[in-house]
Amino acid sequence: MKRIEAIEAIAKAAGDALIVCNLGFPSRELYAVADRPKNFYMLGSMGMASSIGLGLALSLPSRKVIVLDGDGSVLMNLGSLATIANRAPENYLLVILDNSCYGSTGSQPTCTSMETNLAKIARACGVLKVKTVDRLEDLTNSVAGHGVVVVKVELGNADVQIIDISPEQILARFRQSFL
Repeated sequence: MKRIEAIEAIAKAAGDALIVCNLGFPSRELYAVADRPKNFYMLGSMGMASSIGLGLALSLPSRKVIVLDGDGSVLMNLGSLATIANRAPENYLLVILDNSCYGSTGSQPTCTSMETNLAKIARACGVLKVKTVDRLEDLTNSVAGHGVVVVKVELGNADVQIIDISPEQILARFRQSFL
């Protein structure tokens, strides 16, 4: 499946959940298919979407938080998987969109293109609910849960526009959506 197809399916199934999205093309793709104030688009801080989303989930226990992250970003912050396992909030879902490359910087291969398996790493860190999905039909049901879902997606970025709202506007409207 294409990453933008996975993102669109997740956004449709998300309901009222807050969505924190990885920087670069994933954020641009989410913005193109399902822009809304409850989306927080990362425009920097590679590797930090999982941690930002976890902080939101812990501070807003009555709100569902879905994080859309990439394999390259998760590899940059593997320690977040141990913290996710330790805290295990039931309102938090980390969706790793694994295209086996750094898609926003030229598609250089990540370690997941070889032997590294992020689902096994999440389990080894102690995450109890870990699932791997490679078909669009199986993705929608996974959004309702919590834990970690690794979604295998094709290499490539959708031809979408740059996000045309400022970081300050993104933050302000995101905050307003849950305050």
